[in-house]
Amino acid sequence: MRASVDHPDAPMIQLLTPRGERVSHPDYAFDGDRTAIEALYRDLVLARRIDTEAFALQRHGELGLWPPALGQEAAQIGSSRALRPQDFAFPTYRDHGVAYCRGVPPIDLLGVFRGTDLGGWDPADHGIALPQIIIGAQTLHATGYAMGLTLDHSVGTGDPERDSATIAYFGDGATSQGDVNEALDWAAVYHAPVVFFCENNQYAISEPLERQTVVPIARRADGFGLPGVRVDGNDVLAVHAATSAALQRARTGEGPTLIEAVTYRMGPHTTSDDPTRYRDGAETEQWKAKDPLDRVRLLLVAEGTAESFFDDLDAEAEALGAALRKECAALPEPDLARLFENVHAEMTDELREQQAAYVAWRDAYEGSDA
Repeated sequence: MRASVDHPDAPMIQLLTPRGERVSHPDYAFDGDRTAIEALYRDLVLARRIDTEAFALQRHGELGLWPPALGQEAAQIGSSRALRPQDFAFPTYRDHGVAYCRGVPPIDLLGVFRGTDLGGWDPADHGIALPQIIIGAQTLHATGYAMGLTLDHSVGTGDPERDSATIAYFGDGATSQGDVNEALDWAAVYHAPVVFFCENNQYAISEPLERQTVVPIARRADGFGLPGVRVDGNDVLAVHAATSAALQRARTGEGPTLIEAVTYRMGPHTTSDDPTRYRDGAETEQWKAKDPLDRVRLLLVAEGTAESFFDDLDAEAEALGAALRKECAALPEPDLARLFENVHAEMTDELREQQAAYVAWRDAYEGSDA
């Protein structure tokens, strides 16, 4: 038994087909109107523009590296728009759409990859942690944070402005990491209000899904005693519906859920990767027909959205791209002395001496002819 996209033991939730047709599901529904769908489409378009602009900036030597999210926009937008302000997200290094939806300025995504920023943003300001480079580590962080929410009596109170949950994003390859399995176990045992959101993009760098698992990832939830849900990760409506239900389940004290969003990484793992070395171009072409943006546009056109909406959105995306190019070039060089404050909550006398020694060396070096 292989963990293929279509699996009889793990049917996918779908509310919008690749042809832009609405379909029903017995357990999940998207209850937003056309205006809400237009808002999601705007998110999809702008998130893609941020991603493609950053990719181009890297190719022009303006960024050292970039992990593209092309093709995974619906999984990120649909899930993150299900979050409430008091919820907290723990992303990977590829979840640019999640950061965008949590209000992180797009330029803050670029600083780390340009090497001019020592962190990115203050997580408390946006309800989202900094991008996690260590594969799967954020699942433990999300579980611990969720356990803290329970201790803080921020779960199951019945107050929609207080009850909270966390969401941990990770890829299919991360499910082979011990951290992820430990997090699933702890979350289940302690009934933590956390949603584990797996963006199954079919490849862990160059390793295909069948080298990670022989059953659908959602089925792994059975072994930990928690619900597993499989959703069409290119269907923003279905992702939103499934994530909304899982988050609400967590907020009300019913425990964690594992969501497998079946999607596809259209580009390379990072800009240093060449996907043509390990996958067939015909496969990529098949997934292009399932593009998450195209199906929403087809739906909106069929439902009567004016052409001016799309024209205005295209202009907004162009302006966003131009702004990113300008802001990227203007990013200031980092003050490496800040590393001490960023790493240590409390500075010891020895650390202050080390910081002062570095500053003295830096100032002397910058004042020399060297």
